[in-house]
Amino acid sequence: MKKKPIFYRISQLVGFLLGARIFVAVLLTFALYVSTFFLFNQEESLRDFVFDFKVHGIIFCTVLSILAGGIINQFYDREKDQLTKPFRTKIQNFLKQKYFLYAYLILVAISLTTAFLISQRVFYFFLIYQFFMWFYSHKLSKILILNNITFVSLTLYPFFGMMVYYHTFSGKVFLMAVFLFVMLLMIDIVKDILTKNADKIFAYTTIPNTFGTHNAVNVVVALSVLLFTVSMLIINNTGIHSILPLYFAAGLFVIILSVYLLLSSVKKSNFIVLNIFRIWVFVGIIAMLLDGIIERF
Repeated sequence: MKKKPIFYRISQLVGFLLGARIFVAVLLTFALYVSTFFLFNQEESLRDFVFDFKVHGIIFCTVLSILAGGIINQFYDREKDQLTKPFRTKIQNFLKQKYFLYAYLILVAISLTTAFLISQRVFYFFLIYQFFMWFYSHKLSKILILNNITFVSLTLYPFFGMMVYYHTFSGKVFLMAVFLFVMLLMIDIVKDILTKNADKIFAYTTIPNTFGTHNAVNVVVALSVLLFTVSMLIINNTGIHSILPLYFAAGLFVIILSVYLLLSSVKKSNFIVLNIFRIWVFVGIIAMLLDGIIERF
C-alpha cells in the first residue's frame, strides 16, 4: 500500500484543528483562566489556585466541550462554509466527515467522564452544555434572534459556571457580563450581515435576511448605545485608576468609531467593524490580565 505524503498528513491535521476551532478554544481557555483567577477568585492565592485540581478539571472539560462544539457545528454548517469559508473548507476536506464525528464523540465522552469524576453537579453542568451545543448546531442556529442569543449564551456559559463556583456576585461583575454579552451579540449580528447571501441559500433565518441589512445595522447601532451606557456605568462605579477602567474608557471611542463606520459608505465597513470588535474583546482579556497582576502582585 502506497504511503501518503507528509503534506497530506499535515493537511489532515490542520483540517482537523480548523474543524475543531482549536484557535477559538485556546483563546477562550486563556480568557477563562484570566477571568477565573483575577475576577472570580478574589481570595485564593496563586499557589492554592495552581494546585486546585478541581478548577483545572472544570476548565479541561470546558476546553473539550468547546472543541466538540466546534466540530459538530462545522458538521452541520459544512455546506454554508463552502461559500463563506472556502479556503478552510478545502483544507478540512483532507479529512473525511466520519473522523470529525468520531472525534466529537470521543471529546464528549472524555469531557463528561472527567466531569463525573469531579462531581455529579459538574457532570450535569456539562451535560446541559453539551446538549445545547448540539441543539444549537442542529436546530437553533436557523431560528431568528434565538440563534444569536443562544450562540452568545453558550460562549459565556463556562464563565457563568465559574462565577457560580466562586460565588462571585457583584455589581461590577454583572456590568462586565452585560458588556461582554452585548459585545458578542453585536459581533454575531455583524457576522450575519457578512454571510447574508449564504444564510439565505441554506435557510438560516437571521436578522439581516428577515429585516434587511439596513435594519440589522440599526440594531447593531442601538446595541452600541447600550454598550456605551454600560461602559459609562462601569467607569462611574470603579473610577479610572487602573488598567481595566481605562480599557472601558478607551472603548467609548472604539464604539463611536464603529458606529461611524457602520453608518458610513466606507467600503467593507462591516468587515472592518467585525474585526475591530473581535480585537477589542482580546484587548479586554489582556487588560484584565494586566490589571489583575498589578492589583494582586
